[in-house]
Amino acid sequence: MTIALDSLESAYAISFGLERISHIQIEGFKDFFRTLPVDPYIKDKYRLRRLSSFRISGNELIKLPHGCLFQTRDYNPVVGDMKREYEELDDGLIALAEFKKLLMEFSDRCKLKSGVSIGVHQIRTTCSPENFGNPAPEGIHRDGCDCVGIFAVDRQNVLGGETHLYVARREKPVFKKILNPGELLLVNDRDYLHFTTPVKPLAEGKGTRDVFVLTSPSLIYQ
Repeated sequence: MTIALDSLESAYAISFGLERISHIQIEGFKDFFRTLPVDPYIKDKYRLRRLSSFRISGNELIKLPHGCLFQTRDYNPVVGDMKREYEELDDGLIALAEFKKLLMEFSDRCKLKSGVSIGVHQIRTTCSPENFGNPAPEGIHRDGCDCVGIFAVDRQNVLGGETHLYVARREKPVFKKILNPGELLLVNDRDYLHFTTPVKPLAEGKGTRDVFVLTSPSLIYQ
């Protein structure tokens, strides 16, 4: 089911929109979030992350060589102007038919040109009573690409993690919603800034929020 959130057309095929992707079975993704390494660029070790880039040629998904993520401080005031290197996505995850479906869905919905790179950021944000998790430590921001997709995989024992979209930093959000597992939010990064609120545990113990963030172009450079 598609929920039309904004009917504006843009040069990059979407403005923003939310869809529940019922034909992608997310259960197979979940084990791969349990083995994510800690993001070494975030203090307090509450975020775990892997990153790979791909391109689509016809019906084929092609993994691109290892590279470093780079954004300027204009886009990321926390860790901008530095090369960030992460471990690649697990080969078992990449081999899943559902993973290919997800990237094909993103490409089709954003009407990406053939051969354009897609970055896949596999991210778990954790929280505990002593340490809340911040999915967007850079604050309200753009990523510096054309199209962004946020695909929710799982939420366990968390409050918060509400995703917001803005046309300007000093204005109220034009969209805000907690993304439920199986939902894909597509955003034109040139038109909108985005942000996700911190997460804290719903009850005693640890909480987790698992998402894939898709970017095109990938922002990964060899």
